[in-house]
Amino acid sequence: MVPRNQRKRRDDIDGPYTEECSCMPSPICMFAISLIGAGMFGYHTHRMIQERGWIGVNGPAPTDSVLIYSPFRRYEAWRYLTYMLVHSGWVHLANNVVMQLFLGVLLEMVHKWWRVLIVYFAGVVAGSLATSVTDPDYYLAGASGGVYALITAHMATVILNWSEMELPWVRVIFFSLFCTLDVGLAVYNRYMGDTSSKVGYAAHFGGALAGLLIGIHVLRNLRPQKWERIVERISMVAWILLAAGAIAWNVFYTDYFPESRYGPYQSGH
Repeated sequence: MVPRNQRKRRDDIDGPYTEECSCMPSPICMFAISLIGAGMFGYHTHRMIQERGWIGVNGPAPTDSVLIYSPFRRYEAWRYLTYMLVHSGWVHLANNVVMQLFLGVLLEMVHKWWRVLIVYFAGVVAGSLATSVTDPDYYLAGASGGVYALITAHMATVILNWSEMELPWVRVIFFSLFCTLDVGLAVYNRYMGDTSSKVGYAAHFGGALAGLLIGIHVLRNLRPQKWERIVERISMVAWILLAAGAIAWNVFYTDYFPESRYGPYQSGH
């Protein structure tokens, strides 16, 4: 039996956050989403090989899919979510699956699957809304919005549980560097690399912002403090205002979108 005063000192060093990790219930949410995404990729790949006779490791994306986000079919509301099941090649799929499993399972073990699912879906929808507002001419495929939401959800849980974590600064630096490097690479590839890409990168920013704002409000706060409750309320209000603004932009500012310039059904644009 460890004396109480020694247990307290050990908690001060290690923090109780890691003690909340549990595999009950099993963290299967991200596994299920990854499996569905891989199945849809297999279906799209089989169909494209039949139609084209080939498909490369980097695509192309199936722009005629009923699941992909298309700038010409913005009013088919399910596309703002289901594009996460469409991928542009094996590399795209593998990157997203590896990242969401690694990041998502770690969150599920502490915060449980339903909280992680809320954050993930919020990031996916925020990614498509951000793309529609800032990149109106581009298609969107992949789970990058959800993956970035998981990344910043880890940042959110650091904010909520700073004193309960071991080396919180290490987590902040790691995830900040990863986001900066990955977004920087995406921007570089967009403007300096393959400019014919049909996949927008704004989903990274939208997903990251959603993961932070929703994560602060939804994820577990092990030892709530008054200022943290205030931050949670502010984050939720900010999310509602941003999402409502993006939805209103899509609904009312129709001249901004390509369907008003090229017609509504040109899926190959």
